[in-house]
Amino acid sequence: MTYHDYLMTMKRVGIAELKSRLSEHLRSVRRGQPITVMDRDTPVARIVPCETPASALVIRPPRRDAPKPGRVPLPPALPVKQDIVRLLLEERQAGR
Repeated sequence: MTYHDYLMTMKRVGIAELKSRLSEHLRSVRRGQPITVMDRDTPVARIVPCETPASALVIRPPRRDAPKPGRVPLPPALPVKQDIVRLLLEERQAGR
């Protein structure tokens, strides 16, 4: 991060540099230093620290009347006149 008087400029990182040293850059972001991701000379993304810490996540137990995980009712099947599996296989074969 570079400081000029009271102005602050973000650190700029190319995509290849970000990929090769991702953990290091994420540690920098965790310390509060935002990063601008550049594709050649064009900014494409900004990585900034999260506003709330991960410890703010609250895990609570399920309600007493909640169904067991294996007993959750499935929604009714949609009335489709085509064979979905056949369409999926055709799409996958077309991509080869």
